Amino acid sequence: MQSDNFGGDGQQMEDTVNLRHYWHVVLERRWLVITAFFSVFALCLIYLFKATPIYQATARMQIDRQSESMLNVRDGGYASDSREVDYMVTQQKNLQSRTLMEAVVIKLKLDKEGRFSKLVDPAGALVRDITIAPIRLSRLVDIKAEDPDPKLATDIANTVAEIFIRNNLDRKTKRSLDFLNFLKSEDITLEQKVKDADLALQKYREDYRLVSLSSEENIVLQQLRQSQQDLDRAQGEATVINNIADEVRKLRADGQSLNSIPKIASDQNISAYRRELSLLEVNLAGLKKQYRDKWPAVIQTQERLDQLKKSIHDESETVYKSILNEAVLAKAKAKSFADVLVLSEKAAFSLGKKKVDFSVLERNAEQTKLTYIEVLKRKQEVELSSRDTKQNIYLVDPAIRPMLTIKPRIALTLMLGVVGGLGVGLGLAFFVNFLDDSIKSQDDIETGLRLPFLGYVQNIKANSVVERDMQAHLQPRSNTSEGFRTMRAAVALSHNADKLRVLAITSTIPSEGKSLVASNLAIVTAQTGFKTLLVDCDLRRPSVHKAFQLQSPIGLAAYLAEKTGELDDIVHHSEVPNLDVICCGATPSNPSELVSSPRMILLLREVAKRYDRVFLDCPPVSAVSDPLVVAASSDGVVFVTKFNKIRREHAKKTIRRIQDAGVNIVGVALNDIDFEGRDSYYYSYYYYQNRYYASHYSPNAGEKPSSRETVDKS
Repeated sequence: MQSDNFGGDGQQMEDTVNLRHYWHVVLERRWLVITAFFSVFALCLIYLFKATPIYQATARMQIDRQSESMLNVRDGGYASDSREVDYMVTQQKNLQSRTLMEAVVIKLKLDKEGRFSKLVDPAGALVRDITIAPIRLSRLVDIKAEDPDPKLATDIANTVAEIFIRNNLDRKTKRSLDFLNFLKSEDITLEQKVKDADLALQKYREDYRLVSLSSEENIVLQQLRQSQQDLDRAQGEATVINNIADEVRKLRADGQSLNSIPKIASDQNISAYRRELSLLEVNLAGLKKQYRDKWPAVIQTQERLDQLKKSIHDESETVYKSILNEAVLAKAKAKSFADVLVLSEKAAFSLGKKKVDFSVLERNAEQTKLTYIEVLKRKQEVELSSRDTKQNIYLVDPAIRPMLTIKPRIALTLMLGVVGGLGVGLGLAFFVNFLDDSIKSQDDIETGLRLPFLGYVQNIKANSVVERDMQAHLQPRSNTSEGFRTMRAAVALSHNADKLRVLAITSTIPSEGKSLVASNLAIVTAQTGFKTLLVDCDLRRPSVHKAFQLQSPIGLAAYLAEKTGELDDIVHHSEVPNLDVICCGATPSNPSELVSSPRMILLLREVAKRYDRVFLDCPPVSAVSDPLVVAASSDGVVFVTKFNKIRREHAKKTIRRIQDAGVNIVGVALNDIDFEGRDSYYYSYYYYQNRYYASHYSPNAGEKPSSRETVDKS
C-alpha cells in the first residue's frame, strides 16, 4: 500500500516537473510570446478596423415531394426515402446554379450598378454571397444572402426564392405539356399498330384456312393418335402372320406333311375332307372283308378315297399359299399404316409451326393493344394533371431587412485574436525551444552529455577581474561562493576522489568562465586547509596574474623554457591562506611546444609532491591543443560550460576529444546563471531554496573570516 502511494507521488512529482519545465520555457521566451501575441492581436484589430460590415438576410422556403399532387394516384403521393433525399439535395444545388444567379443579376440589374457592376463575373460573385442552409429533419431550406447593403441583401434573398419557385412551376408545366404531346403522338402511332396487328392476324387465318386453331389442332391430334393405333395393330398382326409363315416354310423345307401344320390342319374344308376320308376308310375296310378288290363297290369307294386325299392335298396347298400371301399382305398393310403415321406427324408439326407463328402474331397484337390502352390511360391522367397547378415549392417566410451585421464579429474576432496570439506565441516559443539545444540545466549535462554534474555558478555582477576570480575569498558568504563550495564537495565525493590531486579546468570555447572556476575552486579548496596550488597553464591569454594582482616576467613559460630551474622562483604566495599561485609570466611564442615538453611533466610531478591539491587553468579545447596535453598529465578534468551559450552537440564533440585522449572528466560545472535576473525563471527554485540562508549571505556579514572559521564553515 505504501509502495502504491509512493508511485503515485512520484508520478505527480514528475507531472509537476514537466509543467514547471513548460512554464520555464514560456518565461524564457516571454518576449517572443509577447511579441507574437500583440502582433496577432494587432492584426485582428486592423481587420476589425478595415473590414466592411456585412448584413445577412434570410428567406425560408419549403420544398415538398415532387410527386405530391391531388391527381397523382399512381404512387399515392409517396416517394421512397432515397428518392426524396436525392430530390432535396438536387433542389438545394439548383438554388446555387449559375443560371439562377444570372436571372437574379438581370432582374435586380446588379451588373449595371453597385459593387457587382465592377466585376467581370457578377453571377459567380453572387454565388459566393449566397448560402443554402437546409434545416435538419424538415423540408425547410433557408436562403441566406450577404451584402454590405442590408436592402440589397434582402432583395437578393427574396429574388432568389421567387425566381426559383417560378422556374420550378415553369419546368413542371413544360414537362407535363411535353409528356402530353408525346403521349398524343404515341396514341396515334399505337392505334395504327393495333389495326395492323389485327389485319396481320386475320390474313394469317385466311392464308392457312385456320377457322379455329384449337379445333384444327384437335382433329390433327386425333388423326395422329388413330394412325399410331392402326400402325401398332397392323405391325402386331404382321408379326404373328410372318411367324406362322416362317414356321410353315421351315416345316415344308424339312419335308414334313402340310397336314401337320396347325393352320392347315385346322382348316374347315380339310377337316371335312378328313372326316369323310375316315368314314370311307372304315367302309372300305368293311367292304374288303366281304368283297374282293375288283368289286365295284370296293373300286368305287377306293376311287372316292383317292379323290378325297387329292382334295386334302390340293386344299392344303391352297391354305399354304394363302398363309404366305396373308403374311405379304400383313407386311404391306403395316407399311401403309406407317406411311399414314408419317403424314399425320407432318401435319402435326406443320400445325405446331402455324400455331407458333399465329401465337406470335396474336401476342404482338395483344401487347400492342395493352400498350395502346396504357397510353390512353396515361394521356387522360396527364391531361388532368396538367390542369393541376399546385406548387410543391413555396415561400414560407420572406426575407426582412436585417438591422445588425454578422461580419465582422467583434467579440469572436477579439477572442480569436487573444487565443490565436497566445497560440502562435506559445507555438513559436516551444518551436524555438525545440530548436535550441544549448546547455541550460543539470538534466542537459547528465542526460545530454552523460557526465556528472558538479554544480551551478551564479552570475557575478562585477566588471573587475579581481572581484570575479576571487569571489570566494572576497565574498565568502555570497551565494556564488556557496556554489563553489558545492562544486568542491561534488569533486570530493566523486569516484576515486582521493586520487584527484591534480585537476585541469577547461571549457569548449573562450569566455565560458574556466579561469573563474579554477581560481575560486582553488580558493575554496585552500579554505578547507589543503595546501593548494593554482597554475595558469594558458600561455596565450593568461589571466590568473590579473586576479591575484601578481606582475612578474618569471613564470610558467620561463620555467618550461628552462630560463629558470627552481620551482620556488615561479611560485607566489597569495593573500588566501594555503593557496599558492604560478602565473604564466611573459607569453611565449611557442606555447604548444612548451606545454608538450618534458619540463611540463616534471613540473606536475614536483608540485604533486609539494601540494595537496593542484588546479591547472587550461585554455579552451576547441581553440588549441594545449589543454589535451596538460589534461593527459593530470588526474582529471573539470569541464566548464556557460549557461545557454554552448550547444550540446558542440560540447559533446569537445568532451569526446578529451575522452579520446584518455583523460578522466570528473564532471561539468554550469557557469554564469543569473538567479535573480534574466535566468531566474529557469532556476527560481534553486534561488528561493537559498533564501532561507539570506541572513548568512547578507552584506553585513561580509567580513573576512579567519582560515579556521572558513574551514569550520566548509
